[in-house]
Amino acid sequence: MKKYTLTSVAAAALLLTGCGHSIGADEESAAATTTTTTTTTTAQSTAATTVTTTVTTTKKISTDIPEGVVLGSVAEVEVYSQTTIAELITDNNVKLTAPADLIDTDGLGEKKAKVTFEYEGNEYEKEIAYNVVDTTPPLILNSGWNPYTKVGEPFNIDSIIGYVDNYDRAPSVTYSGDTDTSEVGRLDLAVTVTDSSGNSTDFDLTVLVLNEIPRPEDNNPRVAYSDFIDYYSDYGDVSFGIDVSAWQTDVDYDAVKDAGCEFVLMRMGYYYRDEPVMDDYYEQNMKNASAAGLDVGVYFYSADNTEEGAREHARWVIEQLGGRGLDYPIAFDWEEWATFQEYGMNIHDLNCVFEAFADECEKNGYSAMLYSSKNFLNNFWENRGNHPVWLAHYVDDTDYEGAFALWQASAYGRIPGIQGDVDMNIRFNSEPLE
Repeated sequence: MKKYTLTSVAAAALLLTGCGHSIGADEESAAATTTTTTTTTTAQSTAATTVTTTVTTTKKISTDIPEGVVLGSVAEVEVYSQTTIAELITDNNVKLTAPADLIDTDGLGEKKAKVTFEYEGNEYEKEIAYNVVDTTPPLILNSGWNPYTKVGEPFNIDSIIGYVDNYDRAPSVTYSGDTDTSEVGRLDLAVTVTDSSGNSTDFDLTVLVLNEIPRPEDNNPRVAYSDFIDYYSDYGDVSFGIDVSAWQTDVDYDAVKDAGCEFVLMRMGYYYRDEPVMDDYYEQNMKNASAAGLDVGVYFYSADNTEEGAREHARWVIEQLGGRGLDYPIAFDWEEWATFQEYGMNIHDLNCVFEAFADECEKNGYSAMLYSSKNFLNNFWENRGNHPVWLAHYVDDTDYEGAFALWQASAYGRIPGIQGDVDMNIRFNSEPLE
């Protein structure tokens, strides 16, 4: 996501491109010194007396930059990018003191970073200016998963597509083409989504105008749990499990365990627009799965669009647990991608929502896990806290290249003890859950 315009700067003579100031030492009157004091205290005792010795070391950090210093830096960095001092300073002949420190990229416009470095045995500090820009076009999350509208209803493109921007919380959508819904037919549209920085994404969309919206067809083959275990048994140190919710109704967990299942991840509840709601079968699932000797974990389906809301609902989950220990982290499940723009967030915002949920769990003695599909793990989630990942990817062999501890490999499993479909999961035991 980063796009840089590189500039090489020698401290003696050149200006940072687009930054408007020299990093040379021609302003002697402006030179300053920062003093860092470190105090070390030691104590020596005898039977009769105690002698305390204090040694104070003063380290001077000068802002009077010698002419020989070279500090070349980028002129622009992408908004919300995780850019370090080492990435900001691209050309230098010094030793950076804190190369891994992140610079401020929250918000557009000119910013300054204090860069400390060592040169010829002395330590210096220099403010480096840079410009935070948005060069990333909006991301299309749903380019027409269900491209239908009913005859006679007003045409509303925001009910058909989903989109998001890395910075703009309300990108605009424009389209050209026929939008007459007065009769059955086909609408061919050219769609453009544009953010506040002028970046845009174009795509073609075909919408069918119908008397009735069709139900999705389900032609997926069902997979016996025994075949699932057989297929993945050569994956090494793995465990096999399922995840359940009210959709599975009454589960016979003894039969589930006898079929080779080792763990159950169950939906505790969900939140859309009002209050969090407990899953109708959560308490029964937790009681009976635990009694059958299965490892247990919980997940929470969220539609939060604020950090405080995410924290509140993490506390709700923990309150329902009542101190119960879990064998798996609390999983955060956010899937409102179809019309994401309705939530008034950018990509950064939702990543912060997840991190807030995870932080609140950790404050209360639990760890958190991110559940998502391969597509959104690759294109949306940043997982800045390096939390365990529960991957959803319905293929025989996943090609997801990121780290993941669990893999939901099928939504069409059949296992003794459950009437109908169930999600089937693999736990990679060598992957940490903390």
